[in-house]
Amino acid sequence: MSASSLLLALLGDARLPSGGHTQSAGLEPALRAGTTSAEIPAYLRSRLHTVTRVEAGTAVVARAVAADGGDLASVEAAWAARTPSPALRANGRRLGRGYLRVLQTLWPGPLDARARTWSRPVVLGLLAHRSGMDAADVARLVGYDDVQTVTAALLKLEPQDPLVVTGWVNGLLPDIDRMATQVARLHTPEQIPAHGAPLIERWAETHDTTTERLFSA
Repeated sequence: MSASSLLLALLGDARLPSGGHTQSAGLEPALRAGTTSAEIPAYLRSRLHTVTRVEAGTAVVARAVAADGGDLASVEAAWAARTPSPALRANGRRLGRGYLRVLQTLWPGPLDARARTWSRPVVLGLLAHRSGMDAADVARLVGYDDVQTVTAALLKLEPQDPLVVTGWVNGLLPDIDRMATQVARLHTPEQIPAHGAPLIERWAETHDTTTERLFSA
C-alpha cells in the first residue's frame, strides 16, 4: 500500500478526532420524516450526486487555490452560495473547526485569521495541499466519509446486520470513484458544482430546532 493510500485510510477512519461522530449526514431527520431502512441506499446515492458532490468539488478547488497561494475565502463564499440551508452551513463550519485542529496538529503551518470560519470541505482542501494528497483522493475522501457517516449513524438509530450495511457501502464505491474522477479536474470557485437537495435542506432546518436528537446533523 502506498503512502498516499495510507493517508487516505487515516483520514477516512471514523476514529479520526475531527468531530465526525456527532454527525448522521442528514439521516436522523430523514428517518424522522419517514425514510425507511430499505430506502437508505437510494438516500446515499442521492446525497452523492448532490450535497456530497458540491462538498467534494469544493475540497478539490480549495486544494488548487491553496497550492496557487490564492484566497480560500473565495472558495468558502462559493461553497456557501451552493449551500442554501443555514443549518447545513453552520454545521459545515463546526466540522471545519474540527478538521482545522487535525490540520494544525499533523501538518502545521501559517493560517489565515479567517480559517475558523471555513467549512469542512475548504479545510480539507487546505489539508490535502499540505499533506500532498492529490485532487481525486480528497474527493474520494469526501464521498467515502459521507457514505460511512450515514451508515454508521444508521446502526445506532436502527440497529441491524452491520454486514448488510457494509454491503451498501461496497456497492457505492464505484459511484464514489466516478464522482471523484469527475470533480478532480476543477480549479476555480466558479467551477464548483451547484446541485440542490431541497428535502435534505428542509430536514436539516427542522433537525436544527429538534431538542431530542442523537446527532447534531
